[in-house]
Amino acid sequence: MTAVVIVAVLLLLWLVTGVRVVQQYERGVVFRLGRVSGRVREPGVTLLLPVLDRMRKVNVQVVTMPVPAQEGITKDNVSVSVDAVLYFRVIDPVKATVDVQNYAFAMLQVAQTSLRSIIGKSELDDLLSGRENLHQGLEVMLESPATGWGVHIDRVEIKDVSLPDSMKRSMARQAEADRERRARIITADGEFQAAAKLAEAAAKMSDTPAAMQLRLLQTVVEVAAEKNSTLVLPFPVELLRFFDASTVRIAAEGSGDAGDAAVEAPAQGAAVPAQTPADGS
Repeated sequence: MTAVVIVAVLLLLWLVTGVRVVQQYERGVVFRLGRVSGRVREPGVTLLLPVLDRMRKVNVQVVTMPVPAQEGITKDNVSVSVDAVLYFRVIDPVKATVDVQNYAFAMLQVAQTSLRSIIGKSELDDLLSGRENLHQGLEVMLESPATGWGVHIDRVEIKDVSLPDSMKRSMARQAEADRERRARIITADGEFQAAAKLAEAAAKMSDTPAAMQLRLLQTVVEVAAEKNSTLVLPFPVELLRFFDASTVRIAAEGSGDAGDAAVEAPAQGAAVPAQTPADGS
């Protein structure tokens, strides 16, 4: 009886040593005598056969992996340095354990080669402004090997694009020139619209002289409100027009009087010779 109790206790201790706990973010792959045994162990308490079974836990959380900066030459012959970040997670623990020795290191190497490849296939403008398409291209390039290793690519993003100093200066000059061009266009457009409005206002004021007088008075009031020591009053344009018209009228009258005098003078000269024969007779 004592032997039976001892055997039972030893058996119980042997079984207790095979108890394992799998966390919520883990999955367990059990190897029995070197071969994958049964299904993947889910989170919770699981029982292994001591000595015979060995369990390897696989983390199924999303892994954030920075990809070191990769240098390359773009399609338009610009030397750049690009770094990225990769987000992935294990969806098949058996493949991630059996088919690849270190899936994280393998994903890093594939990400680096894919990043260098995408640099050579892209132009500088694509790297700077068209990153969404590049992200999709990188995901496609990484998805094929990742699937064979039981890994799913959540997303991959380009973090930074480093340019040579000479290229930065060239781009700064180009951006400054573009801003100046837009500013000049806006200024010219504003001046054109203002000139059109001024021409329209001048046309309306020329049709209504009273409006011109009101505008003149308004200008005088605005100038006087500034409290300057010297006040300059504009000369009325209508007065100039009056003087001009008077000058023309006087000139016309003067030319008319001169013409009448010229006509009367020849008439008197012709009458004198006509009276001479009468006196002599």
